[in-house]
Amino acid sequence: MRLGYTLLTEQAGPRALVEHAVRAERVGFDFAVMSDHYSPWLDSQGHAPYAWSVLGAVAQATDRVELMTYVTAPIMRYHPAVVAQKAATVQLLSEGRFLLGLGAGENLNEHVVGRGWPPVNVRHDMLAEALRIINDLFDGGYTNFDGEYYRVDSAKLWDLPEVRPPVGVAVSGDQSVRRFASLADAMIAVQPEERLCSLWDAERVAANAETSRKIGQLPVCWDSDPEAAVARAHDQFRWFAGGWKVNAELPGTQAFAAATQFVTPADVAASIPCGADVERVVDAAEPFFAAGFTDLALVQIGGEHQGPFLDVAERELLSALREAAPR
Repeated sequence: MRLGYTLLTEQAGPRALVEHAVRAERVGFDFAVMSDHYSPWLDSQGHAPYAWSVLGAVAQATDRVELMTYVTAPIMRYHPAVVAQKAATVQLLSEGRFLLGLGAGENLNEHVVGRGWPPVNVRHDMLAEALRIINDLFDGGYTNFDGEYYRVDSAKLWDLPEVRPPVGVAVSGDQSVRRFASLADAMIAVQPEERLCSLWDAERVAANAETSRKIGQLPVCWDSDPEAAVARAHDQFRWFAGGWKVNAELPGTQAFAAATQFVTPADVAASIPCGADVERVVDAAEPFFAAGFTDLALVQIGGEHQGPFLDVAERELLSALREAAPR
């Protein structure tokens, strides 16, 4: 089990995120994932710097830790040809430490370009075309493409890394697993569902592809004061309870605030480990272990509360999680 740290752009500014990445590498995390948002989920989070600028800085400030987008949507706000160029550049800057995590996006971030918000089946069609374009550009040479959603005219990546950036795709159910398992190098999901992992592996086998990484994410609110931890998790992370089928559709922070107005602190505390108990975090990670995930990225809730979490990660949390994970 590889353990990761989440650079959550919704809760910290760009300079702080770079500092967090450096510290996360120092304390022993294996990889660092970064969200790619135009907007936070809730006003109280208060941040949304441009992820790709921050990734470039992090690539230069770190030496060992793998970097990853979790996730970028190459469907509206970014054209897939531009995503391929960005990914190739970060792969070069990081000297081969980058994994391009892709997904079908959320209305929250994509509506800003004024193209409306298509239904999920259309978004999956768009993502499939985007993947084809990105992979073609990673192959080198000129790419021309005339699809239903995108056109590419004589595009070429002039700075192409020797090590091709692997691609992960976010999935949330059977439809997306079946659509993308044969097109990506890794699975990304936030729910510890065994069916997702087993179906992903089965689809890979059916496509004569190698088994691949399955990367999950677990929110944590570490604080020596359990009541403060619950209050902060409720204030900044109650949106997480909506599930991805809902979260992908809401258009802005006010919509998320309205949709979660009846989520109580007790509801949040029941789903997110809050306080200063290592065993609670390990217990929360166990479903990911049991489901068959190979990688797990932790999210410490609260941009100004990373220090104590990173301290305990170095001191005992990472070793406790590694001891509990299947070998």
